[in-house]
Parts: sequence; C-alpha cells; structure tokens
Amino acid sequence: MKETGLPEISDSGKTRGSAEGGLDRYDIAILAELQRDARLSNAELASRIGLSAAPTWRRVKWLEDEGYITGYRAEIDRRKIGLGVLAFVRVDAERNNAEATRALEDGLRAMPEVVSCHYISGTGTFELQVVTTDLDAYSRWARDTLFKVPNVKDMHTSFSLGEVKAGAAWPLSHLMHSGGRA
Repeated sequence: MKETGLPEISDSGKTRGSAEGGLDRYDIAILAELQRDARLSNAELASRIGLSAAPTWRRVKWLEDEGYITGYRAEIDRRKIGLGVLAFVRVDAERNNAEATRALEDGLRAMPEVVSCHYISGTGTFELQVVTTDLDAYSRWARDTLFKVPNVKDMHTSFSLGEVKAGAAWPLSHLMHSGGRA
C-alpha cells in the first residue's frame, strides 16, 4: 500500500488512525484470535474473522503500529525448564522519592528472575512475581541479589502452591459493549 499521509479507510468504511476511529469488530476479532493462537497464518486469520487476506494484514499492521499488539511470544511451561518456585514478593522501599524509586525500578528490571513487577496501593511499594529453581535458590536470590538493590527496606514473600489460572488472554468483551471504541 502506498503511503499518502492520509488516514486509511478501513473495509468497514471507518477512518483508521483518527481519534474517533477506535477499534471496530474486525479489530477486536483479530485481537481475540491472535490471543488464542498468535501463530495463525494471515490467510487463516482472515478466514476466521471474515475478511480477505489483504485488509486483515493491513489491520494487523495497524494494530501493531498503534501499540495494541506489542509482541508475539511462546508460552513456556516454567516447570519443564526447571523453574519450580513461583514467589509473590512485596517489596517495601526505604525512601519514596523519585530518584530512589527510579534506582529501585532499574535494579528490579535488571533481574531475570523478576518476571512481573507492579506498583501497588496499600502496604508495600512493589509486588513482584519471581521464579527460581527451588527454595534454596530463592533464598540465595533474596539475600544476595534483592537486598543488595539500593532502597530495598523489607520484603514479604508468599509462595504459589499451585496455579489455578495463568497466561490468560485479556478480556475484550467490554470493547464490544462500548460500541467497539477502545
């Protein structure tokens, strides 16, 4: 498709890329299908959502360019690769100012064992999900790595005793009920 600098007109007639454009039913269907199986060929995806291949490809490209789709990755069973411990770690910061918080964030981002990190309300500053091979490895990681990061005051750990649900797709039904606008 030739770049003209003008907004793209979608197959449904909606102007793509405009503020009022939002997501339509085809965009939502693409997101739902790719969450279920990101390895779908463009032809199979098009068939599933009811469009031809070319507009489906353009829509996927637009969803990527606009940041709705941020990547594609394989889901790996952590236990199969030897990561038997999943810990939920609440970290309390020593100081809560911008510079100290940034230093702590940078330290947490650099740790491959930290697979998820969130600012939280209530007690604590951050909630982490941490994976290690076993309890001894977790203990070493906490003592030798986490407590050496600047601004860590304290931590509280809970261990997963079993996963009930993990790796779920994001719910999209609210997009349909809001008239398809994101």
